[in-house]
Amino acid sequence: MASLSCTLSVVAGELLQKVKQVYQELSQLTDELLLALKFVFGPAAVHALELVDQQSVTLVYSPSGRTLYQVVGSSGQVYHCLTSCLYCSCPAFMYSVLRRNDNILCKHILAVYLCQAMGVYRHLTVSDQQLTSLLLARDEGPGTAPR
Repeated sequence: MASLSCTLSVVAGELLQKVKQVYQELSQLTDELLLALKFVFGPAAVHALELVDQQSVTLVYSPSGRTLYQVVGSSGQVYHCLTSCLYCSCPAFMYSVLRRNDNILCKHILAVYLCQAMGVYRHLTVSDQQLTSLLLARDEGPGTAPR
């Protein structure tokens, strides 16, 4: 099973590289690429692309260089994603990715990866203390702002 997971991670990485390349060339994704995303990531791909279209992903960074991504989910809930350790604060990540191992990513992390590849996320600079507060705070509703 570990070999299959490793192979899937490689395929996913290559696919995201292709997304970056195609988006840089065409400023859009081809139908072929959209089908490949759906094939590799399943239903999460469609939901992640909707989050990208809605500009739901914000890169939050502090002067010390620490970063996290905030993703406003389809319900309006704000989730925190850390790509460095493949983590999302959403319940689907906990249940479907970590517990059941049904998916390799949740839609929020996939949206972050797509935004990284396409360069289409918002930026927010906060103090180190504010970033720490975000990391320690429970996820809240829409418009969650650093304290």
